[in-house]
Amino acid sequence: FGSLLGLCLVIQILTGLFLAMHYTSDTMMAFSSVTHICRDVNYGWLIRYMHANGASMFFICLFLHVGRGLYYGSYTYFETWNIGVILLFAVMATAFMGYVLP
Repeated sequence: FGSLLGLCLVIQILTGLFLAMHYTSDTMMAFSSVTHICRDVNYGWLIRYMHANGASMFFICLFLHVGRGLYYGSYTYFETWNIGVILLFAVMATAFMGYVLP
């Protein structure tokens, strides 16, 4: 699942960059910029849905990757496991700050 995590991360970064090129964060223009992305940008609806569903797929792959590590006893490699836990907390904090709070 590590390679799927990398693929999901690359897709998230690329679709996020493409969406950021057309998005306006002004409170009066935000909704109209989203409708502009979905209606006027070539395959903008697909980019938006890939970005939304890619985040869910990223977390599914992440939890499966951690579960596989638990099943095979990879937690005995303390340094590697602790780095992975730190990365997991960093990803969860980033998702909370970027997607839940706004």
